[in-house]
Amino acid sequence: MPGTRRLRIPPIAPIVAALFLLLPSLAHAQSAPQKPITTAGTPEQRAGRAYEAARANPLDLYAFLRRMPKGADLHYHEAGGIYAETWIRDAAEDGLCVDLTSHALVKPQPVCGAGQAPAAQAFTDQTLYDTLVNAFSMRSFVPTPGFSGHDQFFSTFARFNGAISQSHAGEWLDEIASRAAAQNEQYMEIMETPNFGHTIQIAKEIGWEDDLAQLREAMLARGLRDDVAVAMKDRDAAEASRHAIEHCGTPQETPACKVTIRYIYQILRDKPKEQVFAQTLLGFEVATADPRFVGITIVESENNTVPMADYALQMKFFDFLHGEYPKPHLNLHAGEIAPGVVPPEGLCCHIRLAVDVGHAERIGHGVDVMYEDRPYDLLKELAAKHVMVEINLTSNDVILGVSGKDHPLPIYRKYHVPVSLNTDDEGVSRSNMTHEYVRAASTYGLTYADLKQMVRTGLEHIFLPGATLWREPDLFTRTAAACASDAIGSDKPSPACAAFLTSSEKASEQWELERRFREFEAGF
Repeated sequence: MPGTRRLRIPPIAPIVAALFLLLPSLAHAQSAPQKPITTAGTPEQRAGRAYEAARANPLDLYAFLRRMPKGADLHYHEAGGIYAETWIRDAAEDGLCVDLTSHALVKPQPVCGAGQAPAAQAFTDQTLYDTLVNAFSMRSFVPTPGFSGHDQFFSTFARFNGAISQSHAGEWLDEIASRAAAQNEQYMEIMETPNFGHTIQIAKEIGWEDDLAQLREAMLARGLRDDVAVAMKDRDAAEASRHAIEHCGTPQETPACKVTIRYIYQILRDKPKEQVFAQTLLGFEVATADPRFVGITIVESENNTVPMADYALQMKFFDFLHGEYPKPHLNLHAGEIAPGVVPPEGLCCHIRLAVDVGHAERIGHGVDVMYEDRPYDLLKELAAKHVMVEINLTSNDVILGVSGKDHPLPIYRKYHVPVSLNTDDEGVSRSNMTHEYVRAASTYGLTYADLKQMVRTGLEHIFLPGATLWREPDLFTRTAAACASDAIGSDKPSPACAAFLTSSEKASEQWELERRFREFEAGF
C-alpha cells in the first residue's frame, strides 16, 4: 500500500557465513581469563585504583586529573596567567602597533610608524601571529648562548604588559576563572599590582631615610593613601565587568562564577629602596582597607642586582610594616634562584630571612632551600611553623632549569613541610593546573592520597578569614568540633556545623572542597 514500509529480510547465507567467521574469536573470548572489575572498598579507595590505572598512560592521567578537585591556585600572577592569543586580540581592539624588531606592543603616534605594524595585521598574517605568540610566551623557545629560558620568560612581560588598556581587566579575570572552573578549581589568590605611579613620585620627591617610621610618616603626609582608593576603584571595575561577562547571579551564569577570587598585592622589588618601601607601604595600606586584598608579596627576578643587594633590607621593610599593619597576610617570593644563577654565597639565606624577618606565612618557590645555610634546620622550622611552600614545577623548569631530582619537592614532603601545587604564570608557560598535577604525579610517583593531601593543604593555607575546618593544622583526619558528627562535605550539614561554616569563609571553602571530592569519588 502507498506509504507503507515493507520489512526487508536480508539473505540468510551472508549471516551464517559471518557467524562461522566469528566462532573462533567468540570461543577465545570465552576461554580467555577476564580481569575482575572490583567495586570493593570506599569511594576514595576506588578513585585511588582508577588513578593508578590512569598512570599507565599520560593522556588517561591528564583526563583523570582534569576532573579531580584541585582546590586552590595560590601562586598566580594575573598578567602572566593570560595567554598570548588574548594579548593579541586585545591589542588589535585597542588599535595598538607591534614593533617588528622587539615584538613589543606600542601605542600609535597617532599611527604605526616605520618598523611597526598594526597588531590587527596578525589576524591576516599567520607569520606575524605566530611570532607574537612565541614572543609573549615560552612556546617554541630554544635557549641560545647568552639568552636562557630565564631571559625569555622575564622578557615577555615588557612586550605585552604596557600599552594594553586596563578596560580589559574584567575579561582577563573571566579568562582566568573560566579556565580554573573547567579544571575543577574553586579558589584563587591572584597577584596584582595596582597603579602606583603617584606613590613612586612621592618616593622620588622624598628620597631615602634610614628611620623607617619617619619615612612612613613623610610619605603618608605627602598623600600616599590617595592611591588606596585608586586600587579599590580599579578592582571594582574589573570585578563588575567579570560578573557581567559571566552573567553571575542570573539563570545564565557560567561555571566561572563559582570560582572565588581574592588578590595578593604584589610589590616590585627591582627598584631603588625608597620606591620599594613606598610601594610596600601602599600594599599594606590597600590590604588593610580592602578585604579583597588578602595578602602581600614581593616579585620580579630575585637574582637581579638590586634584589640581591637589598634583600635583607627589603625584609626589614616587611618586619617594620607588619608591626604597623598586623592584618595583611604575607606570602613572599624567596629562593627562586639556583646554583649558577647567582654566586654560591647568594644562595645563603633568602627563605630564612623571609620567614624569620619578613614574617612570611607562605613561601613562593623555595627552590634553593638545600643550598641555604643549615638547610635541615630550616626545613624543620618551616614544618614546625606550618609555613607552606608554593610549588611551581613548570615555572621552575623553564626559568631556572630545575626539575626532577634537582627539585626540592620530595625533600619538603619528607620533612613534612606543607606544600601545594600552583601554576605561577600559566599563560607565559603555556601550562595549566592539570598539567602541574600530571607533572608532579609522573615525576615523583605520587599516589592519589598524596595529591589529595596537597589539594587540602592548599586550602588549609588560603588567606580568607575564619577558622580552619580541621581540628589540627595540616592534619586532615578530624574536623572542628562543630562538624565532628557530620558526614564531611555533605549537602546538608547539621545546624551547629552550618553555623560554623557561615562564620568562617575559609572553612566554607574547605567544606566545598570535601563536597567536590565526595562527588568526584562517587563516580568510581
